Amino acid sequence: MRSKNQEIMNEIVSYINDSFLNSYIVPSVQEISDRIGLSKGTTSKYISAMENQGMLERTADRRGLLTPLIKQMSNFHLIPVVGKIACGTPILAEQNIDSYMSISGNFLGAGEFFVLVAQGDSMINAGIDDGDYVVIRKQNTANEGQIVVALIDGEEATLKRFYIDKRKRKVRLHPENDNLKDMYYDTIDIQGIVVKVIKDVE
Repeated sequence: MRSKNQEIMNEIVSYINDSFLNSYIVPSVQEISDRIGLSKGTTSKYISAMENQGMLERTADRRGLLTPLIKQMSNFHLIPVVGKIACGTPILAEQNIDSYMSISGNFLGAGEFFVLVAQGDSMINAGIDDGDYVVIRKQNTANEGQIVVALIDGEEATLKRFYIDKRKRKVRLHPENDNLKDMYYDTIDIQGIVVKVIKDVE
């Protein structure tokens, strides 16, 4: 492969740093390629060359990117931000990840995390509004009363409060909205529990 154009490399680093400093979100490879005006494949080759030169470093899951500046602001975790969940694909499948959000480990505590963008008004009584960023700790169990990301029939992901209805012998998912009714299922797959909500102040 021919030597890479230093100007483009510097532009990539600047774009990642600016995105991080302005929004605490690290752009995806697709977003970088759109910004720089190169194909995703060519951008990936630049990123690989930049890794070899120490200009970039990938996170443990190999998808997020760290620049030296971001590393200096450490104890920050790059958390995948998941948009609309595609039916039949795992929540953290690459096609579901819109971007990455950098959040301090002191703010999160221990564990592995992802962020969902809340949709709709089913959890407004819990302070979760449409468009809020909801930080989820990945785990497959929950205590009653916790707000969980539940996968229904292996396809639909929903954010609800978790209970066991012993009389009906079913899982009860409770929406925090007085206009909505509880939902009952024989089984669900818990993907994680809500630990933080990040929102704009009106």
